[in-house]
Amino acid sequence: MGIVDLDGLEVRLGGRTVLAGITGELQGHAIGLLGPNGAGKSTLINTLLGFHEPFKGTARVFGFDVRRERSRIRQQIGYMPENDSFIGNMSGVKFVRYMAELAGLPQEVALERAHEALFYVGLGEVRYRKISTYSLGMKQLIKLAQALAHGPRLLILDEPTNGLDPMARQRMIQVIKEIRKEGSIRLLISSHLLRDIDETCDEVLILKGGRIAALSNIEQERNSHRNFIELETVGATEQFTARIRALGCECAAYPGGRIKLVMPDKIAARDLYVIASELGVQIRRMNQRRDSLEDIFLRAMDSEIGRPEHVSV
Repeated sequence: MGIVDLDGLEVRLGGRTVLAGITGELQGHAIGLLGPNGAGKSTLINTLLGFHEPFKGTARVFGFDVRRERSRIRQQIGYMPENDSFIGNMSGVKFVRYMAELAGLPQEVALERAHEALFYVGLGEVRYRKISTYSLGMKQLIKLAQALAHGPRLLILDEPTNGLDPMARQRMIQVIKEIRKEGSIRLLISSHLLRDIDETCDEVLILKGGRIAALSNIEQERNSHRNFIELETVGATEQFTARIRALGCECAAYPGGRIKLVMPDKIAARDLYVIASELGVQIRRMNQRRDSLEDIFLRAMDSEIGRPEHVSV
C-alpha cells in the first residue's frame, strides 16, 4: 500500500472528464506532481482533500477511502493552497492557532503548536504582527506553518514558491528539504517549476490530458538512461572510434580527441578502457550524462496516451 493509491479514479466537473480513470501507487517520501495547465493536477489534489466526488473508481490516502472516510483523511493532511486565504487583521500566531483548532486540536495545544510552527518556518520574530503587513515571502511561509501546526502525516503543497524572489524561494526550498529529511511527514508537491520538484522530490507523477503520462522514481529513471557518454582522448582516435563502433556503439568524433557515443545496454564503460589500453589511447575524461527532470518530463509529454473524450483545458 502506498501513501496515495489511485484506483481507476475518474472525476467529472461540469459534465467534463478531468481525470480519466487513473491508477497508480504513490509511495515516495516527497512526490512531485507535474503536468501542463489543464492536466488535472488541482483536480487530483481537491479530490484527495474531499472537495470533489469521484465519478468512478476511488483514491485512498494511508488506506482511507476518499469516498467514505473524508474526515479521517483530513486529519492526516496538511494543505498549503496556492492562493492566499488569510484573515488579514489576525496576527500570525492567532491565525495559525485558529487553523490548528479547526484541524481538531484543543485551544492550549493549538497555541503551543502555532508558536512551534512559526519558529520552525522562520517567522518567530514576526508572529504577533498582523498578516496584512507580511511580505509575499512571509505569507507563503505562514501558509506552510498553518499546514504543519496540527502534525499531519501528509503535507500537500500547491505551488509553494509561487511569486517568490530568489532569496525567499531558497528559504522555502530549504524548509521543505528539512521536512523531507526529518522523515515523519510525507510530501506531495504540485509545481509548474521543474527545478522545485528536482530539488525536493524523489518520485514524480506527471499528468497529461487527465491521464498518467509517467509515474516513477526520479533517480531510477535517470539511471535507466545513462548510456550517453562524452570522452576526451589522446592517441589513435580514428582506430579507437572504429573499434567501439564495432561493438555496436553509435559514435561521433570531434577535433581535439573529443568523442560522443551512445552505448547499448550490453556494453559497459570498462569495455571502452580495454580497447583504449590495447590501442595505447589515453582517456583523459569520461562523462556519463544523467537525464534531467526536464528530459523525463518532455519524454512523458511526447508519449502517446489516450485522451479522455472530454478533457478540461
